[in-house]
Amino acid sequence: MMTPTTADLRTAIQVLDRLGERFTANANNSMIEMHESPRGSHQAGQIEASAIEQTARVKLVSAQLKSWRDELLQQRQTVAHHV
Repeated sequence: MMTPTTADLRTAIQVLDRLGERFTANANNSMIEMHESPRGSHQAGQIEASAIEQTARVKLVSAQLKSWRDELLQQRQTVAHHV
């Protein structure tokens, strides 16, 4: 398996960022559609909590990818200085 390039990592980060935005947008749209009732309020709360959890996971993975990208860039700079 080949090491991903910094471009591969940048693309993955962008995809994850958009996925996080989609989770938030879908949750907002679902909450707007909920009826004003105790059950609707409960469901809206569950949707919001789920979106927050999913978005947090996406941000965690995105942060790890950013770290790996930065490490790759540093390795390349180090190799370039030694050549």
